[in-house]
Amino acid sequence: MTTIRREVLTLPAAPLGPDNPLPPLRPLDEAHRIDDRDRADLPRDMARQVDYEPLRSLLPVRVRDGYDRERAPRGLDALVIENDRLRATVLPGLGGRIASLHHKPTDRELLYVNPVLQPANFALNGAWFSGGIEWNIGATGHTTLSCSPVHAARVPAPDGGEMLRLWEWERLRDLPFQVDLWLPDGSDFLYVGARIRNPHERPVPTYWWSNIAVPEDRRVLAPADEAWHFGYERRLRRVPVPEYDGVDRTYPLNSTYAADYFYEVPDDRRRWIAALDEDGHGLVQTSTDLLRGRKLFVWGTGPGGRRWQEWLTEPGTGGYCEIQAGLVRTQLEHVKLEAESEVSWLEAYGPLDAAPDGDWPTVLRRAEDRLEAALPRADVDAAYDAWRPYADTEPGERLATGSGWGALEVLRAGWKLPGTPFDEDTLGEEQRSWVHLLRTGSLPEPEHHEPPGGTLVARPWRDMLETTAATPLAEYHLGVAQWHGDDRAQAVRSWERGLKCAADRWPLLRCLAVADQQDGHHERAADRYAEAFDDLCARRTDAAAEGDAGWAAVTAALGREAIGALLAAGRTADARAVWERLDPATRARGRFRLAEGELLAAEGRTEEARAVFDDGFEVADLREGADSIGLLWARLDDAPLPARYDFRMWPDGE
Repeated sequence: MTTIRREVLTLPAAPLGPDNPLPPLRPLDEAHRIDDRDRADLPRDMARQVDYEPLRSLLPVRVRDGYDRERAPRGLDALVIENDRLRATVLPGLGGRIASLHHKPTDRELLYVNPVLQPANFALNGAWFSGGIEWNIGATGHTTLSCSPVHAARVPAPDGGEMLRLWEWERLRDLPFQVDLWLPDGSDFLYVGARIRNPHERPVPTYWWSNIAVPEDRRVLAPADEAWHFGYERRLRRVPVPEYDGVDRTYPLNSTYAADYFYEVPDDRRRWIAALDEDGHGLVQTSTDLLRGRKLFVWGTGPGGRRWQEWLTEPGTGGYCEIQAGLVRTQLEHVKLEAESEVSWLEAYGPLDAAPDGDWPTVLRRAEDRLEAALPRADVDAAYDAWRPYADTEPGERLATGSGWGALEVLRAGWKLPGTPFDEDTLGEEQRSWVHLLRTGSLPEPEHHEPPGGTLVARPWRDMLETTAATPLAEYHLGVAQWHGDDRAQAVRSWERGLKCAADRWPLLRCLAVADQQDGHHERAADRYAEAFDDLCARRTDAAAEGDAGWAAVTAALGREAIGALLAAGRTADARAVWERLDPATRARGRFRLAEGELLAAEGRTEEARAVFDDGFEVADLREGADSIGLLWARLDDAPLPARYDFRMWPDGE
């Protein structure tokens, strides 16, 4: 009999820490953009979807950069769904990630299981971790829900047993979604029913990729003879499969540099992808035809790829690659979800045994025959048809609680979303001010000079902000919403109005400083950053700040931006003044050790800057593809960049 139970998974974990309290006003730092030279050669539907409303801002989501790399044993709430053949371990507090999929008859783990929980800067909003199966919704990249809780409950399954339902509200696109997991009795395959709904009266861009981490010492099979290759040079090229540039790329360890391979699966072929070891054992994922895309991501064997692999786990742990399945050919595309409509599909995950070596057509035919014998294509379609009537079934016992953002949107709009209830009892402190605005038409003033909370930027909330009393706090939030709506001039006017009578000036000054930077007014931006940091320090009394993680986070975030702006304006003395007022614990963090090196270099103290590298530091939130460490090193030393600092994902000179 299939069972669902609670467990606690204990492993070395780094704490997530507080979110960055400053609204992310700068354009999204997104690596998945196509070189204009490649657009003309794209199929028409792909070109249209590449250009369809790519994400340009993280708002209303905040950046998660408060984590470190100090790991200690920590218990993680887990939900285990199990039959006599498979055991799936799900982490509802971390995006509903499937951390493990264990095949009991063969005692084999089908996924790459990370032995640690180490956040790193790979999600759209920062914190992400590697391993398992993750559900990526929203926009190109790892979901903002990577390290966030989702709702979970028991639900009746189509076969009379029970399913595990996961659901949440995706905030970048304002869309609710659900993932239903069940294991029919005696099945070697985990079934996954997924649905995204658009309750709005307008079309909304949407995106989905199921991302599966598997050990990299595999051969990856997918029913395609061509793929779209995308690397860190941002060129998108159609390449042959399996061999490209004289190398069989279906073996992840044959690639030197990190790259994506989006397989061109013919319309009439079954949708599937597998990763098999040298003995022919491994995992296969298949789906109904709607989930069209299949992808392989490799880190490569170059020093940067190897360093990232170590960074995400611990030395001596085997590396991984990713096999993925999505709604369209590539992760560069978004699809239109029409008003008041939905999209749904079914996936299946299980073991596959097939010889991986040999010529490509023969290998694919053998693997496809074994898949058809183990799980016929018709059975997948039938399972989807059987699941659809259960997708609206109201959840039973609640097993985990997600955020209150869905409850807030349902409260505002009165939407009915059968199967995915967003109840008012899930509203929390983050939603408190917005519930007050919704019910009274006004925003409550924060107490004790507390930093302003996050801003809601969707048009209905912006309309409410435009009609509420024009307090400094309301002008601040209104300006953020206007900025998100690309009404930049009006945002600046709102912030300037709020500044005239604000007791706490630093939030508004910081927003104006970012606007100045975006407009190329770097000297004025530096002035405003310096004034904002002075004001923050004046407001941050010893009583309010002592041991307060929120104040420590805002001081660190604003100080980091201020130092960068002042250095860009050549004002090293003012940057030094900001540095000296940061807490010793903040200055000891790797990100700030790097900032100290940049400050020392700007002051002409080259040997002291070089000593920062000798002492050693780790920038916990180093962004994928970032080259700030290498650029500073090049200013200080002609020697090669030390391996511990080498995260470069492309060849030298590119």
